[in-house]
Amino acid sequence: MLRHLFRGHGCRFSRPDFDDEASDGRGRHGHRGGREGFGGGRGGGFGGRRGGRGERRVFDHGDLRLVLSWLIAEKPRSGYDLIKTIEEMVGGAYSPSPGVIYPTLTLLEEQGHIRVASTEGNKKLYEITPEGTEALKAAEPAVAAVRERIARAKACQQRESSPQIVRAVENFKLALRLRLSRGDLSAEQIQAIADAIDAAARAVERT
Repeated sequence: MLRHLFRGHGCRFSRPDFDDEASDGRGRHGHRGGREGFGGGRGGGFGGRRGGRGERRVFDHGDLRLVLSWLIAEKPRSGYDLIKTIEEMVGGAYSPSPGVIYPTLTLLEEQGHIRVASTEGNKKLYEITPEGTEALKAAEPAVAAVRERIARAKACQQRESSPQIVRAVENFKLALRLRLSRGDLSAEQIQAIADAIDAAARAVERT
């Protein structure tokens, strides 16, 4: 009875569709050649696809290349820095793996959008190129859309991770589970519990 409690409500964002970012536009190492913008690949680059089971996507297909380019345009960054920055941007809801970030950086480098600014051991700092800057300018509407989705995802994540609300919800779930485990409920008791839940819902809606 309680297994699906609270599921399907609030902030539900699917994992970003980054797995095939570097598989589109293969040139060296299987990448399609050419110096293209951010719109190539399956789905037209910035499609409005949604995740499964009604989940919303923070990033649509092709967005990772755009996100990496604009972050590198702000200042030279390493792959690790980009991973941590994206994690912070979405409020900790998602952290892209190195297996996704580094192939995408390679793709951007092959497209001429970024280049290695310096190397310290195995650490590479990437900087934007003039061609990458032009591609970002051409993709300004897409940049704005991604920034807006990131802001919404972070705000939603912060609301749902409020310790006071999490504690209260867990207390409610525990109280209901314990009461149900004590035995069958009469019709009057069931109605009383339903009334209490409805009253709490109305109080939350009025805040």
